[in-house]
Amino acid sequence: MHSRTVGLRAALLVATTVAMFGCGPSPITSVRVEGAIETTFANLVLLQLSSLGLPPMAVSDFGVMASCRRPAGSASGAGDWVCNLAWQGPDRQTLRDTYDLSVATDGCYSATVEGNNLGGPTLKATDGRDVKNLLFTFEGCFDTT
Repeated sequence: MHSRTVGLRAALLVATTVAMFGCGPSPITSVRVEGAIETTFANLVLLQLSSLGLPPMAVSDFGVMASCRRPAGSASGAGDWVCNLAWQGPDRQTLRDTYDLSVATDGCYSATVEGNNLGGPTLKATDGRDVKNLLFTFEGCFDTT
């Protein structure tokens, strides 16, 4: 009976050790997700203005600020996230949009806007052409190290 107890304790110790080292804090945090989506979104707005034939602006003029959270579960980690973005449009008005994100363990994500504040998948350029709405859905990645 004693050897069985020792064997059980040893197995429990090994399982606990593996769990502790394999389940450390996630590198996917709100700070990293927010920084990534702010940068990607601002760069896409710049490209979007160009494709629509609108006057250029500096990326810094958009003043994108994100606030991201997990809708359920822990405050960090891969999975579903919701990000609220506030930014300055070309007319200097503050605009607000919400994105649903799916974040993978490698730090790559896909983002899709909720609602139609930014239009649908295509928009009309100033010359009447249909152009892809770069802000409707997009992908990006961030460093998880």
